[in-house]
Amino acid sequence: MPTPADAPLTLTGAQAIVRLLEAERVPAAFGIVGGKLAPLLHALSQSSIPFVGVRHEAAAPMMAAAVFASTGRVALAVGEMGPGGLNLASGAGVAFNNNLAALLITTNQHRAAAYPHRGMFMDMDTRAVLAPLTKWNAVVHDARRLPELVRTAFREAHSGRPGPVHLDIPQDVLAEKATWRADEFDAAPERYRITGGPRPAADTVAAAAALLQQARRPLVVAGGGVVHAGAGAALRELAARLGAPVVPTQMALGVVASDHPAFIGHGGLIAGDAVRQAFERADVIVAIGCRFSSWLWDERGPLARREQALVNINIDPSALGSPALHAVAMQADAKLALDDLLAALPNAPGRAEAEWLPSLRAVRAAYDERLSVMTREVAATMHPAALAHAVGQALPRDALAVLDGGHTSFWSNDLTPVHGVRTRFHDPGMAHLGFGLPWALALQWLHPGRTVVNLTGDGAFGFTLQELDTARRLQLPVLNIVHNNESWGVIRQGQRAALDFEFHTSLAGTDYAAIARGFGCHGERVDDAREIPAAIERARASGLPAVLDCRTRFVPHPAAPAFGSMNRYGFGALTAAAGAGSAS
Repeated sequence: MPTPADAPLTLTGAQAIVRLLEAERVPAAFGIVGGKLAPLLHALSQSSIPFVGVRHEAAAPMMAAAVFASTGRVALAVGEMGPGGLNLASGAGVAFNNNLAALLITTNQHRAAAYPHRGMFMDMDTRAVLAPLTKWNAVVHDARRLPELVRTAFREAHSGRPGPVHLDIPQDVLAEKATWRADEFDAAPERYRITGGPRPAADTVAAAAALLQQARRPLVVAGGGVVHAGAGAALRELAARLGAPVVPTQMALGVVASDHPAFIGHGGLIAGDAVRQAFERADVIVAIGCRFSSWLWDERGPLARREQALVNINIDPSALGSPALHAVAMQADAKLALDDLLAALPNAPGRAEAEWLPSLRAVRAAYDERLSVMTREVAATMHPAALAHAVGQALPRDALAVLDGGHTSFWSNDLTPVHGVRTRFHDPGMAHLGFGLPWALALQWLHPGRTVVNLTGDGAFGFTLQELDTARRLQLPVLNIVHNNESWGVIRQGQRAALDFEFHTSLAGTDYAAIARGFGCHGERVDDAREIPAAIERARASGLPAVLDCRTRFVPHPAAPAFGSMNRYGFGALTAAAGAGSAS
């Protein structure tokens, strides 16, 4: 006898979760299969949501973060109770510190032995472990609350500043059956969370427009909020009207392309003298969708100084006024704010000094020439600039690249051309070594027809190289290019410079190409930058995940001293104050 359309639904907790995930069009679930996760895994196996099995749970939230960075959609990362949840914390930090939304689901001991825990094996207060690394998290004690709590999780993940959220669900709640109304799972996301906005207040738009119309040396700073809001075109139009240079943060790479007439560098102080001079000389700064984090400060504090007029636009009110003081603040979606600001400004060139942008472009050109000299160096062991340049020139224009590693990412940041948003990815917030391979795998899974490259250091690559197995099993032909200087290079340099010692900084003797072949991937060693184009072509032609083990030497990047200055913010002020006190 057919079931009436309005008959109540009886589902397990796991089946209810999957229905709720499907309503949100979750594109993928990442994780490792575990025994206590079995009800959820069974429900996923019968759903439209593909499951991507990794080799370490830390990779799962990294991959989910990559999905949000590339598409704006929230993916799922799962972890078994105890160690599985503990491992998720590593990748959760990448998502949290970079304002990237993801849903994390862990399981736990059954309710009779959890919260409070009774000392069983794999016991862990997973909610407490992940609380500092998520925007919101909760324990689900009753399957009947799942619709409410899953929807709350998505609402918190998307609202304001995006970020990861977490639900810890005891094993018996996943298997528990409950009965709901027939239409309980039919609610569209716009019924229970905001899907756009907010728009800026009219008085703040007018005040910002008045400042910008008088600016003689305007500067535009673009953050990840611009990318997330799809506001790149509006931002470029604003810069054109003002005659302003644009400095994208590391979360907004490609908002202006490397060859755009407003480009003077990206990432803050690591971009060289043009960016530093732009901040020092600007009279009005408009910052859209970015935080003034350590990439945008030095020993004196935020690069937007108190004496400058800062127009700060951010969807997150906590990012307004701290640490940089503003003249005008707008709590708003970046696209809506830029649309309103453009409507309030004359559709004509602003009052910028004629030589303002050209002078900064000239400084940038001189910096590029300095780098170019390094790229042409021929030596027994490759200069990292020569390697980075050769890679940047050999990649297809539509290639996607992830910049991993410490010092390695500086060279890649300068020498890998950027043509558009969501094509170059970095982890400036957590700076988690090893995020590159999981991130690249997620990008390759999302974009199967494009070349995806993980540009990484040898130290960084060692953290997650087990995911080569994931790449081979899932036939994801990610290309890993390893800057192998056989050391923890920055640490070695720091030890020698500070205290003239060296302690356990060598990583010599590892053959990453052989490791790749052991995983069933393509692997080659490259010793000369001139060999890079042919090696890349062979790797791509293999159709396999690939590793090019490129032997380089450690050379300090030109921006290293400026980058170091950001770590003295606060400390420098304290020591100055201490000195003043001792002199009085």
